[in-house]
Amino acid sequence: MFYIKCRGAVMKFWIKGVAVFFVLLVVVFSGFLFKGSNGLGSDVTQIDHWQITWTDRLDPQPSKAQLEALDGWIDVKAGEEIPIKPNAGMSQWTKIQLPELTGNSQVILIDKIYAKHIVVNIDGVPVYESQRKFNYSINSVMVPITPENSYQTVYIGVSSVNNKIGIFDSIKLGHHQVLIKDFVRSNMMDLILGSTLIFIAAIMLFCSVFLKYVNMPMWFSLCAIIFSSGLLVLTYSSFVYWLFDYDIAGRLLVALFDLSLFILLPSLTFFFEKIFGPGYYALIRRSRKFLVAYSMVCLLVLIINELSANHFYMFYSVITVKIMGYIIIAQFLILASNLTINVVKGNKDAVILLTGFLIFASLCASELLWYYYNAGYYKLFLWKLGVVCFLMSLIIILGRRFAENHEQVVEYSKQLEMFNNELQRSEKMEIISELAASVAHEVRNPLQVTRGFLQLLAEKQQNSDKVYLNMALEELDRASGIITDFLTFAKPEAGKVTALNVLDEFIHIEGILIPLANLQGGKISVHIPKNLYVQGNSSKFKQAFINIIKNSIEALNGEGEILIWGYEEEDSIMIHIKDNGEGMDKEVLARLGEPYFSNKTKGTGLGLMVTFRIIEIMNGEIHFTSEKGAGTEVVIRFPSVNQEEHFTG
Repeated sequence: MFYIKCRGAVMKFWIKGVAVFFVLLVVVFSGFLFKGSNGLGSDVTQIDHWQITWTDRLDPQPSKAQLEALDGWIDVKAGEEIPIKPNAGMSQWTKIQLPELTGNSQVILIDKIYAKHIVVNIDGVPVYESQRKFNYSINSVMVPITPENSYQTVYIGVSSVNNKIGIFDSIKLGHHQVLIKDFVRSNMMDLILGSTLIFIAAIMLFCSVFLKYVNMPMWFSLCAIIFSSGLLVLTYSSFVYWLFDYDIAGRLLVALFDLSLFILLPSLTFFFEKIFGPGYYALIRRSRKFLVAYSMVCLLVLIINELSANHFYMFYSVITVKIMGYIIIAQFLILASNLTINVVKGNKDAVILLTGFLIFASLCASELLWYYYNAGYYKLFLWKLGVVCFLMSLIIILGRRFAENHEQVVEYSKQLEMFNNELQRSEKMEIISELAASVAHEVRNPLQVTRGFLQLLAEKQQNSDKVYLNMALEELDRASGIITDFLTFAKPEAGKVTALNVLDEFIHIEGILIPLANLQGGKISVHIPKNLYVQGNSSKFKQAFINIIKNSIEALNGEGEILIWGYEEEDSIMIHIKDNGEGMDKEVLARLGEPYFSNKTKGTGLGLMVTFRIIEIMNGEIHFTSEKGAGTEVVIRFPSVNQEEHFTG
């Protein structure tokens, strides 16, 4: 129990901590999103218009004469429609006129430029070149300039394997320190968010040591979702590629981005399956198996493409981009349909998950529409906030499920403790039954013989010795009664079993006990209908209830009353015996029926023990409620017997 409580406390603390952290992360992330570039100073110049032209190929070392000879220049403005590449394989040159420059340590900063090969030339002098061999075309370029470059022309040559090419946002000119701070600040959130999610996944792996095996699949699936989401955010950011701008690191980041997609969708589907089941026609389970198989195929193609130095890139792109995109859409529709069905059914987990899913889907859908509206010249970023909200909903569901499981474990532990106590009691009763039967049979015969001889001696005696002989006979009768109780406890099923009319039985019991009650200054009131029948032995039935009612009579203080009533309830006969006697405290109440326990001075504890045993053999149940100074109520339940069947039988 202590380990269970500790484990539950650790898991609750972890889940609450992660939930609070995610809320803070959303707040901070939203601040970064809406802050934008408001931190730029007045000494930063933004160029929002330039000219472009197209060439058949990109010459990395053009002369000033060749650059000036280029024709067909088109005016372009940031934020307006981007010119489309005329033919596949063509390259683009961008021409920018620098303003007057003052001060040192100035740079040109291009936040995002689509290209695999970039060349920067200022007035015929090459100053920058970058050529990537991996398939990530978003670049960031920073080129130093001096006051001597005032009014000079900057030529930026780019080539790309796809249609997205060139600059689509404003170009910044300013002090190096100011621009680098703004650039890092605007991109740092991707690094923080991605790294944090990966760190949380690692902590979850550590916390798995506190889990039982039954909870591990769902826990590890959520761990995989958070890990792949963090990896997705991290490797999608152009800032990471700017930090690690060399081929091996770039190829690794691209491979990790694809790998995170291969992990995310099967893990998410598996989590859904664990929460909501296999779905209609086992659709979720089947789709999960398909996704696992397809992800393995994608992984195999990824390995082949990397080993062949991108020779199979077109085939790999079709498998992992185009087809995978359609699969993602189809799977989201399946999961959303399943969520909607569970929401209609009133499933609280489905409501929580649908809320997170709708936030994620709405942000992604709105961004995708804007992305396509801008012909792909838009850097998606709101989807990251959607990922955080969606992961929060998953963690809340997992926390609810763990809380329910913990409560069940605690309840099962209580039941197990109760069953163990009942088992120990049964074992004790079994041992006592065997011992009682053995002792009773061995002792009863010698007692009967001894009583016979003492009775003969008493009849012949005329002096004072006769008084002592009668006392000896009374004690022998008392011992015989105890032995009878032992035998009744050991073998209560003995005797003829018939259908008993409860009222008739209590008329006999009342006739026996009313004189005893009157001697104690109390009275007995019986209110039992005529049509109540139970199955059992008449003498044993009377013995059980005489024991209970005698205890109530002995508990009366001077004047008192014992109420007895009965009724039928859902195929059961309920009999209540209530007195207004001295009552019992909780300690005494808990020990009723234990062998040899009695709160009377001369009691043996066998009376109630026999009563419990008789009621148990009759398939009944007995329950005591009592309060010190307020009296005691006993409720006995027996299975009812149909009186019509009794009479026709």
